[in-house]
Amino acid sequence: MTKRDPINPTDDDARTLAQALLAQARYGALAVIHPKLKTPYVARIATVADGADPLVLISTLSLHTKALQADPACSLLIGEPGPKGDPLTHPRMTLLCKAEQADKAALKDRWLTAIPKAKLYYDFADFLMFRLEPRVIHLNGGFGKAYTLTPDDLVKKIE
Repeated sequence: MTKRDPINPTDDDARTLAQALLAQARYGALAVIHPKLKTPYVARIATVADGADPLVLISTLSLHTKALQADPACSLLIGEPGPKGDPLTHPRMTLLCKAEQADKAALKDRWLTAIPKAKLYYDFADFLMFRLEPRVIHLNGGFGKAYTLTPDDLVKKIE
């Protein structure tokens, strides 16, 4: 008996769901490698999409910023559970990424449009903007709806 691959072929429904999750995400769990202990470290952060790339605005006072500066490999889990039902049946996505510092001044309007309360601290000198460039994307659209996507799958096609 042949076992069925639990990862489904990527289709337009999966791409649409992944694009929506990324566009709607305002918070996520950022996983980095602790710079001294070399173990995984996870922090809840704010995020805003810039095309297919998540952006994060984080303080140099935080451990996750120091970790990204030491090793840009990271992952970001997005997707909030709905108000009802088992949280594990709601769509979510993990993006395996490489972080690069981004031009914070150029992205200010985009960030503040999405997260207006950040106006209170956006211009603080210790806050840096990072662009998380996805390498591989794991989408869990709910029970039996697992997909592996590429960065190109996060880009909306114009027809």
